Amino acid sequence: RWLKISMDMYQENILEHYENPQNFGEISNPTVSVEDSNPLCGDKLGVHILIDDKEIIKDIKFHCHGCAISMAAMSMLTEKLLGKNINYIKDLSKDDILEMLGIPISMTRIKCALLSLKISKLGFIEYHKDK
Repeated sequence: RWLKISMDMYQENILEHYENPQNFGEISNPTVSVEDSNPLCGDKLGVHILIDDKEIIKDIKFHCHGCAISMAAMSMLTEKLLGKNINYIKDLSKDDILEMLGIPISMTRIKCALLSLKISKLGFIEYHKDK
């Protein structure tokens, strides 16, 4: 019974982030802007990150055309990244994203869940490319 209540709570959290995504939108002059997609399902995701002189993520916004899992994962991840050093992204893993989502993700949906991680890592690489 506890597991069912816990699963329902996480599913509600995913739906909440899908219906009311946090940090959705664009930044007019981002430090980094990257986009990518999941060709298997058609999800498209872009992230815009504003980084200050101390390499702190001062603002982060995303846009997404995709399923509830990819949208919710990116919404949750932006909340986690805001105020952190850009180098924090380097150490994020698949397990961090799956733990954040809190529900079992099927093999067919794993790429949806991890698109947020992929796009964040691409932003990290783009930021450090010219440094």
